[in-house]
Amino acid sequence: MSPCPFLPLPPLNSNMMKLANPLYYPIAVLAGGVVLVAGVRFIGLPNFVALPAAAAVATGGAAVMKSREPDAQKIAQQQIENELQTLQTSAKNLAEKAESLRQEANQLLSRGSFEMDLLVAVQGACQRAIELPIKIDELGRRIHGANSLLSVNDLQQQLQEVEIKRSSSSGIARQHLDQLTNSLQRNIELAKEGQNARTAQMTSLYTLIQDSAGVLQQIQNKLRTADLTDIQQINELQASTDELTSLQDNFAFLVKK
Repeated sequence: MSPCPFLPLPPLNSNMMKLANPLYYPIAVLAGGVVLVAGVRFIGLPNFVALPAAAAVATGGAAVMKSREPDAQKIAQQQIENELQTLQTSAKNLAEKAESLRQEANQLLSRGSFEMDLLVAVQGACQRAIELPIKIDELGRRIHGANSLLSVNDLQQQLQEVEIKRSSSSGIARQHLDQLTNSLQRNIELAKEGQNARTAQMTSLYTLIQDSAGVLQQIQNKLRTADLTDIQQINELQASTDELTSLQDNFAFLVKK
């Protein structure tokens, strides 16, 4: 009997050997059918030889096709990498603006301004914004060192912590915690659906950075024009400073996990 003239399948390495259902790959099933018909009709192979050969071709072909499909985990990881880069760029821009405002507040302090507590609070809020790029670097290292996906349990624990803080908060801090609660609830739904909630977390962090940039600009504008002997203007500056601090609190909370 002459050798079987079928072309060999491409070699499979350990990474390619993935179980695959041939029914999901019609071309693999077709190849198996061709092998079966050709083996029985044209070569005269017995059924007990032709059937396993056809099944092997269909299964092997499906495995090869599956190995060539984009890996969902790799795609998710690459998306997270891109989000981290965007986040880091935005954080560095915010840190530069915060450093500029911190120096302005320092100059006012050095002149012996009466509202020393307010200016110290501005400096403190700016310092936390300046540290955002470091926090994002730490988040990136944690993601690379472990599973990059957020679990439902992680998110539910975060939500419980936020709800506890919410119950004892008021004003602008309560509003920001309400927003954070909504964000975490959306992320939990994504995780339950099997989607990657980590990218949603990145979006939340990016939004916090943009909101911080807007508030920081408000503080800078007010600080340059405010009369620090006017109680109303002082209160407005203090409210903006508290808002910036609240946003930084939420950012720090989200990057814990």
